[in-house]
Amino acid sequence: MTREEKATVIQDLTTQLADNSIIYLADISGMDATATSDLRRACFKANIKLAVVKNTLLAKAMEASEKEFGELPEVLKGNTSLMFSEVGNGPAKLIKNFRKKTQKPLLKGAFVEEAIYIGDENLDALVSIKSKEEMIGEIIGLLQSPAKNVISGLKSGGGKLAGILKTLSEK
Repeated sequence: MTREEKATVIQDLTTQLADNSIIYLADISGMDATATSDLRRACFKANIKLAVVKNTLLAKAMEASEKEFGELPEVLKGNTSLMFSEVGNGPAKLIKNFRKKTQKPLLKGAFVEEAIYIGDENLDALVSIKSKEEMIGEIIGLLQSPAKNVISGLKSGGGKLAGILKTLSEK
């Protein structure tokens, strides 16, 4: 690979790092062709981009990026694959589900909305991260719950002023 080609790859990686706020680093080495193909297919279905990269080029792209990757460059040893996703826990769920059949991929680290996770032992914590849509749904549900209780209480009060006042004072 020439210097120009390396510079182009580093620039492309830097752009991808800048454009994504959810980045996973995984080790897929040792997987046979069938397992690798299955992983790529699962990533495609889950709208996760998977790319195998050279560690030195990725380290330079991280260095050139405006994001603070903390200790992530330190895990760039051996085989490294990048996973980009729109959903914070998407790659973690995919890895955990895929590991029901095989021991790989291993999680090396993750950058999720500026939070950094290092090591495979953080996989369960990453799986439990809620997406923005899930959080909004929970908040709306929590906000609707008291209103529904008051409305049902008002309806059960018989519609008379004394019943409504009694219901409101109980709530």
